[in-house]
Amino acid sequence: MTYYIHADKFFLENRTENGGYLEVTDDGKFGFYYPEANKPEGEIRDYVGKWIAPGLVDTHIHGSVKEDVMHSDWDGINKLSEALLSAGVTSWLPTTITAADETLTEICRMFAAHRGEETGAKIQGIHFEGPFFTEEHAGAENPKYMLDPDIEVFNKWLEASDGMLKKISMAPERKGSKEFIRQAVKEGVVVALGHSSASFDEAVAGIEAGASMFTHTFNGMPDPAHHGTTISNAAMALNNVTDELICDGHHVEEAMARALINAVGPEHVALITDCMEAGMMPDGDYMLGELPVYVKDGMARLKKGDNLAGSILQLKQAVKNVVDWNIVTPEKAIMMASYVPAKSAHILADCGSIKPDKAADFIVLNPDLTLVETYLDGESRYNA
Repeated sequence: MTYYIHADKFFLENRTENGGYLEVTDDGKFGFYYPEANKPEGEIRDYVGKWIAPGLVDTHIHGSVKEDVMHSDWDGINKLSEALLSAGVTSWLPTTITAADETLTEICRMFAAHRGEETGAKIQGIHFEGPFFTEEHAGAENPKYMLDPDIEVFNKWLEASDGMLKKISMAPERKGSKEFIRQAVKEGVVVALGHSSASFDEAVAGIEAGASMFTHTFNGMPDPAHHGTTISNAAMALNNVTDELICDGHHVEEAMARALINAVGPEHVALITDCMEAGMMPDGDYMLGELPVYVKDGMARLKKGDNLAGSILQLKQAVKNVVDWNIVTPEKAIMMASYVPAKSAHILADCGSIKPDKAADFIVLNPDLTLVETYLDGESRYNA
C-alpha cells in the first residue's frame, strides 16, 4: 500500500527540501515529493524532527561482522549484507583483495550463482582490488600475487562473474596498463588507480586511457609532492575523476581530507569504508585475506610490518565525520556517500538517490546525522 513519509528535511537527488511528504508506492519505489502545504491523502508515516536521505552506497568494502568477501560462503555474505543495514548502507560492491587467479575466479562464480538472493543491503556488482598492483605499495595486500594486467585473465573473471564484475583497482605504471584500461573500459568496467608508485605522468596516462577513479586516495601511494609529483598529485589535480576517500581520521587526517575535498569538490569524492572483517567487532586478532591483522584504538594493522590493513569504519560514521570536521554541509556529505559512489561505479540507475521510480532504499537520520532507521524497498529493516 502506498504511504507518505513526513519529515523535517529530504535530501532529494537535485535539491534538499525542508518539510513535506515523500511518496513510497506499493511496489517499494519512490513516488513524488510534495511540499508541506500540499499534504497528500493516504497513510502518513511521521518522522517530525528527522531527516530523510538516500540509502548509503559503499563501493569499496571487504567485510564486517567477522565475514569477509575472500573467505565467507554465501551465508556469510548474506549475513554481511544484513549487517550493513545498521551502517545505513543499502547498496554495496563486495570487494576482493589481491589473491591467486583460482581464488578470484571461485569468488566470481559464487556471486554469480547467488545473484539477487541477498536479503540485506543490495549487491550491485563486484569490485576487484588487485591483483594488478605494485609491490612497493602493497599495503595490506599480498605482493606474491601481484602481476602485470592481462585482459584475457580479466575476461575470464568477468565471464565467471556473469558480468557482475563492475570495477577494478590497479596500478597504472605496470606494463601494458594503458592497453588494458582501454579495453576494460570498452567492456563497461570502471577502472580505478591505486596501490601504485606511479608518477604524475603515469597516472595521467592511465586516466586518459579511460580510468576514472583513484582508489582510497593517499593510501597505498606516495604522498603528494611539489617536486617529483606523484599519483597523489594527480588525484588532486585532474578534471572529471572521482577520488575514493576513507574518512575515519586514521587513514587520512582531517587536514588532508579537507585539502582533497576543497581541491576537487565534494561532487568528485566518494566516501568509502575499506572495512574488513573486524568491522562492528571488538578489538582483537583478525585476518585480511591471508594476512594476520590486529585491531586496537579504532585501527586495523598488519601484525607483520604494522601497515594499516583496511578499516573498521562504518559509512554512516564517515558521513558524520566530514560534517563534524566542518569540511562540508550535511547535504554534501550525504551526496558523497550515496550519489557520488553510485555514479562513479555506473550503478546510479539502481541506487544512490531519491528519485521517482527508483527503489525506496532510504535512511532516517537525526539532525546530528546519527542513524535512526533504514528502509529497503519501502520496508523498515533496521531500527537503531
